Amino acid sequence: MIFNKEGSTTIITQEKATVVDFVKAIETKYESMKNDNIVANLFSLKNLSVDDINEFLRVSNKHKANKRSFVIVTDQVSYDESPKEITIVPTLIEALDLIEMEEIERDLDF
Repeated sequence: MIFNKEGSTTIITQEKATVVDFVKAIETKYESMKNDNIVANLFSLKNLSVDDINEFLRVSNKHKANKRSFVIVTDQVSYDESPKEITIVPTLIEALDLIEMEEIERDLDF
């Protein structure tokens, strides 16, 4: 698992573990990044399903309740297929753009 912090955003990339292991690792290290926006980069994981994305639901809801962004990056499951509570985009650039827009909305109290 690779953690890359850029400003107030932590990008977490996992290349070899299962999605369940990836989520467990995020939950284990969550305390150290709870004040950051989080990008879970799943681009290198193959054969992802909606069930895999649903594994992130608990940590995503917890993070968003703390008024922080949680975005999953994958092109294997579309936004329309995933639960509405989970933010999913196909590229890292889109994830960073989305976080920037959400930060602006939070600053304006939307």
